Amino acid sequence: MSVGERIKTARVMVGMSQRQLAEMAGVSAMAISKYEHDQDVPGSAVLLRLGRALRVKVEYFFRPFNVRLSAPAYRRRQSLPDQQRESIVARVQEWVERYIEIEGLLNLEERADLPPSYPVRSFEDAEEAARSLREYWKIGEDPIEGLLDLLEDRGIKVGLVDGPEAFDALTLWANETLPIIAIKRGMTGDRQRFCLAHELGHLVMEIDDGIDDKGVEKLAHRFAAAFLVPAPAVKAELGERRQRLDLYELHLLKHKYGLSMQAWIFRAKDQDILSEQASGRLFREFSRKGWRKVEPGDQLQAEEPQRFKRLVVRALTEDMISDSRASEILGTPLAQFWQEEAERHGGLPLAARH
Repeated sequence: MSVGERIKTARVMVGMSQRQLAEMAGVSAMAISKYEHDQDVPGSAVLLRLGRALRVKVEYFFRPFNVRLSAPAYRRRQSLPDQQRESIVARVQEWVERYIEIEGLLNLEERADLPPSYPVRSFEDAEEAARSLREYWKIGEDPIEGLLDLLEDRGIKVGLVDGPEAFDALTLWANETLPIIAIKRGMTGDRQRFCLAHELGHLVMEIDDGIDDKGVEKLAHRFAAAFLVPAPAVKAELGERRQRLDLYELHLLKHKYGLSMQAWIFRAKDQDILSEQASGRLFREFSRKGWRKVEPGDQLQAEEPQRFKRLVVRALTEDMISDSRASEILGTPLAQFWQEEAERHGGLPLAARH
């Protein structure tokens, strides 16, 4: 990727127009256009101003890694304007490049542990795909304590990105072989887990071409619920047939399996444990009390990707990279990184270098 392409990517990342960037960097809009089309190369002073305006280090413009991304699949793409979609993809690309850079420095060749795609044409197929993947990964039918850790351990790169209300998550492939899931930062834990499982469904299911977009999303929903709570576990927890479900019961199950109370109602209905009428009454109660977006009770905490950070700290501790290089790879000043991590972990970590 040329310097000009990097300038454009960084500009798209922050959602600036060429004119806005030109004003902040003290050059003309024509100059920005020429830079981005590789018709001119900015000098070092201009690059410094461009970096400050775009909130990237100058090293970013000369990064040797170039990641090729497939067309992204969005959960809620239809409601995202083009500029927002392009900004999200640009941010994902920049993060993936940093991820692959630190793996390269540590001589790691990460490969995804995914089975061949499961053909899916029905809800029953989606259930079977979820069951088969659990079997392939040898994780049984128990609750998955750390879903994000599980995905990272299987070679799926997961990143948190800031995004508008209409954005939930996207799935794509880097360099044709590396599966990527980008998910919006700030979700509740149950919503985050469902989105992760939903995107996992897109990675492992080969859905019949004759099914429309809405049908595809419904099948991914079914896969997500079945992956988080397999059918035998649903019946073991709820029984074969119920007339009603208690809200506190649903709340406890939410914390055990990481599946929302409302998704548990759907799960009970899908497994013919709860009737359409009984589930409808519960959903109306959730709507009436304003619980559809934020459910009652203490919220499930969202998970945080850890592997990328561990790799950077490992390289820093082993003197494989400098503090400034670590900051560039992390995408944040090193002192800020230590401070944020210490706030999350009760005073740890102490800086890797004393």
